[in-house]
Amino acid sequence: MATARRSPLATMRSLITPEGVDLQIKLADAGTRAAAFLLDVVFIATAAIAVTIVALFGVRGLGTDQMQPLFIVWIIVIFFLRNAYFIAFEAGRRASTPGKRIVGIRVASRSGAGLSVDQVIARNLMREIEVFLPLSIIAGRSGMGVADTLTTVFGLVWALLFALFPLFNRDRMRIGDLLAGTWVVEAPKRTLMEDLSARQDSVAKAFQFSHAQLDAYGIAELHKLEEVLRRDDYFALRTVAETIGRKIGAAPQAHDARPFLTAYYGELRAHLERKLLLGNRKADKHARGSKAGPTRLP
Repeated sequence: MATARRSPLATMRSLITPEGVDLQIKLADAGTRAAAFLLDVVFIATAAIAVTIVALFGVRGLGTDQMQPLFIVWIIVIFFLRNAYFIAFEAGRRASTPGKRIVGIRVASRSGAGLSVDQVIARNLMREIEVFLPLSIIAGRSGMGVADTLTTVFGLVWALLFALFPLFNRDRMRIGDLLAGTWVVEAPKRTLMEDLSARQDSVAKAFQFSHAQLDAYGIAELHKLEEVLRRDDYFALRTVAETIGRKIGAAPQAHDARPFLTAYYGELRAHLERKLLLGNRKADKHARGSKAGPTRLP
């Protein structure tokens, strides 16, 4: 009997950036997310074992009464270790943990804006309730020798229900994703591409921009602009050209959208790199600029 296959379009979503650009993204499937989580658990467990070994060397010779408070401290340290792991990596520029990077996925905000720290904290603290809390209860009661069948079954069912939740909604979201307003999307590794700022375009050379016009945007917008240029979608190019034109007081023609954006990209990148060399880093259009060491834009 033939089985119905899920259309690839069913996992595609429109992610509208604040600049009005429609970035088509693909949701990560449940198997890939599970693999990433298991890899992260392995990394966390390895770190926890290393911390435990170091701690055991430090408490040699202590009695049982002295060890009990230290055991509580150890539990707290492990709690912060696993939460800091997920939060620190997902709050970074790549928005992905080592496990997610290995399988090629990342976290994205459903609003189209950059992923905020609040969103990262919300989605990861929910994981404690979804997975680690029931498993910790089972492990704790087993360690004290008071675990019973009912507690074990309840804990496993609890964890299983939350683990299977992504299979029962079209956006494959965990409860944490639902509350935080996030998606987990595919982020395939890209091969090295042509440097857009090095392109020679006779029409693009006709556009010149002042320092004030180049100061309108920062590094975050530069990266978005690069994505739009590489996609080479006519309507996206036109929309972004109009948006930037309004922002900086220019009026590019529709047929000049790509040359205009290519020229602006090249000059904006050079402008931001010059500022970085002077120790002034402008993260995005809202930033006034902050002091930073010499760095080269990716």
